[in-house]
Amino acid sequence: MPGIVGKFNYNRSEDVSAISVMVNSLKHEVFHTSGAYANKHLGVSVGWACLQGSFSDCLPVWNEDKNVCLIITGEIFADSNGIESLASNGHRFKSGDASYLVHLYEEMGPAFLEQLNGWFSGLLMDLRENKAILFNDRYGMNRIYFHDAPDGFYFASEAKALLKILPSLRHLDYAGLGELFSCGCVLQNRTLFSGVHLVPGGSAWVFPRNQPVQKKSYFNIESWEQQPQLKSEEYYEKLQATWTRILPWYYPGKGNIGLSLTGGLDSRMILAHAPCAPGTLPCR
Repeated sequence: MPGIVGKFNYNRSEDVSAISVMVNSLKHEVFHTSGAYANKHLGVSVGWACLQGSFSDCLPVWNEDKNVCLIITGEIFADSNGIESLASNGHRFKSGDASYLVHLYEEMGPAFLEQLNGWFSGLLMDLRENKAILFNDRYGMNRIYFHDAPDGFYFASEAKALLKILPSLRHLDYAGLGELFSCGCVLQNRTLFSGVHLVPGGSAWVFPRNQPVQKKSYFNIESWEQQPQLKSEEYYEKLQATWTRILPWYYPGKGNIGLSLTGGLDSRMILAHAPCAPGTLPCR
């Protein structure tokens, strides 16, 4: 599937050939676009594959001064008012894709990740501060697999991209295999492959130049789980207000919109609040 791959080279060299092999392992269709970028100063090489015309089909994304670069995959659903405020502050970007995100980082710093709504992962390179930030969504739905080797830190959206260039990793992790059979999934950010791990959800791992990685997190699940309990009436009012406010964020895309109709409560709620004229939303 589309995604990102990369390597932080401990010797600050570029590894374009390995990135090319990893990217090609993510490309499955003729309508997948791809690219690569290397920055010797930060010692990072990164590549990507994405659907043509998708949210992330604008990479690499640079700010106006060409000193902040963003590589991202996935989808983010945002309030158009917040995006318009970036334009009013003088930032230039295309409408309907990920190009505005690099400017959100300029305005807010790493805290911009707390404002993102969706499933995503990416790499942000800040040449002003000589650092890169590897990040993902709150729950790690958009996965980042990684392997820390003697020559560098490898990462990819699919484990097979790592296995493609690191044959030594092509061995089953028996603890992970046992967990898969007994629990239905592999636990504790392990995978089915020995030496391959998952970046935890809500991560913002900082790679300063010539320094060890700082494994930071921008989201603590307890901050949501420990909110005060609402009464029934208050819960309904907040749910209604939140649903009405957020649902339109999911509609202003480039492609046509359809709804897989199950007849459940969620489908009826979507239909009732969809910003579409009657008869214009295909359902099946």
